[in-house]
Amino acid sequence: MLVTLLRTVILYIFVILGLRIMGKRQIGDMQPNELVITILISEIAAIPIQDINAPVVNGIIAIFMLVVLEILISFLSMKSAHARQLINGKSAVIVKDGQMDQKLMKQMRVTVADLMEVLRIQNVFHIDQVAYAILETNGKLSVLLKPENQPATAEDLDKHPADDGIPALVINDGTLLKEGIQLAGTNREAVDQILKCQRLTYKEVFLMTMDKTGKHYIVKKGMEA
Repeated sequence: MLVTLLRTVILYIFVILGLRIMGKRQIGDMQPNELVITILISEIAAIPIQDINAPVVNGIIAIFMLVVLEILISFLSMKSAHARQLINGKSAVIVKDGQMDQKLMKQMRVTVADLMEVLRIQNVFHIDQVAYAILETNGKLSVLLKPENQPATAEDLDKHPADDGIPALVINDGTLLKEGIQLAGTNREAVDQILKCQRLTYKEVFLMTMDKTGKHYIVKKGMEA
């Protein structure tokens, strides 16, 4: 039992390390080769865990061989457009000016029901409002609405709102976060002053966010947000 647990921990660490080296990708954003590599890594890692007689080092070597292969393929894809198209395929415009390319949809094995479902997810309910719908190589659909159907922007309204940044997490469960302070463009003294005004200590704060303007939001421990 102890051997199995130890082997599992070792392989878990090396699988996480391998995936970190490959880079951050969500499953839905993976290219075909990345998805294949990820599946193979999980299968290879499972073998030494299930079979105690299988050397752990063999699994580790195989995992990192796959990681190296993925890095080489990614490098080749960056340097060669032909290689990138061969490995990942190419994007396809399946809707243009509100008209579906039925021939291309058949080649891509995309049904009308599939297309309409994805459009609805993106809050598009009328296909005649679509200027372009592009099926990307990772299987996602990029949609550009016709100019008259696009929502108005601040630029269209001749507005110039200030950039307040994003509400950065500066205190998490009583702990001050340096990264959050930097993201909010503030300092510890400013946070201390806010807490002092509200008669709070760090240990009493469950969550605190703050933006570049100094606007903040605090949730005390024991309270619901």
